[in-house]
Amino acid sequence: MRVENQVDFGGPWLALELIRRLQLDRFLQSAIGRGNEDVPWATTALVLIVARLCSPSSELHIAEHYYRSTALVELLGVPAKKVYDERLYRALDKLLPHKDALEKHLKNRLGELFDLEYDLLLYDVTSTYFEGEAEGNPMAKRGYSRDKRSDCKQVCIGLVVSRCGMPIGYEVFDGNRHDSTTLRSMVKKIEARYGKANRIWVGDRGMLSKENIDFLKSEGRRYIIGAPKVSLKQLERELLADDWRRIRDGLEVKLCESPDGDGEVFILCRSRDRGEKEAAMHRRFEERIEKELLNIQASCRKRKWKKETIDRRLGRLMSKNSRAAGLFEVDVRQATDGRTSITWLKKQAWREWATLSEGCYMLRSNVTDWTPEELWLAYIQLTEAEAAFRIEKSDLRIRPIWHQRQDRVLAHILVCFLAYVLWKTLLQMVRQAGLGDEPRRVLAELSKISLVDVVLPTSNGIDIRRRCVIRPTEHQAILLERLGLRIPKWKTT
Repeated sequence: MRVENQVDFGGPWLALELIRRLQLDRFLQSAIGRGNEDVPWATTALVLIVARLCSPSSELHIAEHYYRSTALVELLGVPAKKVYDERLYRALDKLLPHKDALEKHLKNRLGELFDLEYDLLLYDVTSTYFEGEAEGNPMAKRGYSRDKRSDCKQVCIGLVVSRCGMPIGYEVFDGNRHDSTTLRSMVKKIEARYGKANRIWVGDRGMLSKENIDFLKSEGRRYIIGAPKVSLKQLERELLADDWRRIRDGLEVKLCESPDGDGEVFILCRSRDRGEKEAAMHRRFEERIEKELLNIQASCRKRKWKKETIDRRLGRLMSKNSRAAGLFEVDVRQATDGRTSITWLKKQAWREWATLSEGCYMLRSNVTDWTPEELWLAYIQLTEAEAAFRIEKSDLRIRPIWHQRQDRVLAHILVCFLAYVLWKTLLQMVRQAGLGDEPRRVLAELSKISLVDVVLPTSNGIDIRRRCVIRPTEHQAILLERLGLRIPKWKTT
């Protein structure tokens, strides 16, 4: 007996099982429909989604390498020769018009499967950059890059998730949009789709603006939003007081009434670990600035520099080390002989305030019937939205974007969103099965299950060939049992 034509079975099979649980295959068949195409567009769309979850790559790589190296040929019943890049591109075009309906379907289905609550909605924004000029895409613009690729054009993506991180919806914005300008449209979209239920919106400090606060208050919406660090200054007396409430080791909170008496409450938070981190940062930046100031001073003694040159050098120095720039008061003077001198002193008031505020941050809310601990716990759930972006960018490789057309870019992001829904569905299943919080490891382990040709030679020289799934190892069998998954018996050997 010998084994031939081994391909990946476990990963694509698991992805299709997740798709079936979400009834995503049925939805696509109904929404896209069937025309005269040789391969249904719904099926081709499934190829894109499965590939994005299991082995994210370009449409060309999927067509020329990935598809033919997996069991998707057998699982979907589509020969490898019928999956090519142009067909995959056209599947993107067919998928994109159903974005809103897809979001609604998945939100409802996820709620049924996992009994999710949507009383708390977490909203955050990230960016993803382009390779190439993207001249044909009016949304591609330069702006603040979370990927530290300010040299590239980008688009911004606003994502709404539930308190457990399940994605509810997203929107794509121009690459130069500020976070705060996206909140209103996202809230309106969710409310138009699901009504104005008694939910609470949670956003980070990038969402804070007077216009957004007025908008949220205007129709009785409730919110918890981070406030910029500078806002702590108006509550300096509260920071000095001893009436902090310890809610866990190394974390204290306190509730303060808004100085404006407008029905808001401020939640002051003080973290020991965060304080130690910020103190270390202040020391590091202070040392950098002082070292460079000494170098500039020594340089001024050796040769004549124009005052404007030294000013520009100082500007660059303080810009690169802005966290400690306020500590220094620098004086640059040019004498009559043309020599420039530089002196500085450290402001004790700045140091005292920095020491007091290290590790402290503030939240704003109009939820007045919750305890400070409940408000803090709700806000900290924003890490779920941040985790979604990390997975999209690392495991699902949403970046960089190689597509140049706007519609193809939007469709690419939609496929990444759908793959992330599969990821979160697997995570919920893993948690319910008591297998921890690592869907990545479960997917990697089950991806080792292969589909092979088992060849049995006979005495008359004719080989008996059978396409079979290699029997799972003991560890893989335990995973399948705990997850409630079973490989069809007729395909095992």
